[in-house]
Amino acid sequence: MSRQLLVLRHGKSDWNIETSDLSRPLKNRGKRDAQRMGAWLQQQALIPDFIISSPAERAKNTAEKLAKAMGLTAKHVHYDARLYAAGLTDLKSVLGDCPESAARVLLIGHNPSLENLIKNLHNGVLQKSADGKLLPTATLAILSMPDQWSLLNQGCATVESITRPATLPKNLFLMA
Repeated sequence: MSRQLLVLRHGKSDWNIETSDLSRPLKNRGKRDAQRMGAWLQQQALIPDFIISSPAERAKNTAEKLAKAMGLTAKHVHYDARLYAAGLTDLKSVLGDCPESAARVLLIGHNPSLENLIKNLHNGVLQKSADGKLLPTATLAILSMPDQWSLLNQGCATVESITRPATLPKNLFLMA
């Protein structure tokens, strides 16, 4: 069975609200970008079989907006505390615990952890964009993966694409 890993960094968070890091919400732009990315995934027929998100408020909000835009509900999102402040080992452990029946998994979390995961899994050189960022907020990386979620060694995957919300049509979420 071929597998895909969709890695999404949470949407733009609101630093103007005084709260703990765990409780920081999304800005309006972060909400819109999450909706647009979800609509794009639905349009591309890239609906995940399993969605895992960090429990941080900005990641939860991203996951819920994204799921709704794909025609799913918040019940489809599984929250895992290991994704907040995760290291590479934590991320691989979370993925290793995914159901074997899941051919396409969506992982929603934070940087620098997600970039480190992509760099570790990718078999080859990754081209950085002009701004030098691999995974800015609400950006989605799609990786082709090995047949088992529990066998994630360095260089075992290939990045198929990296899609930024800025490259999507502005009215995309209105079409969903």
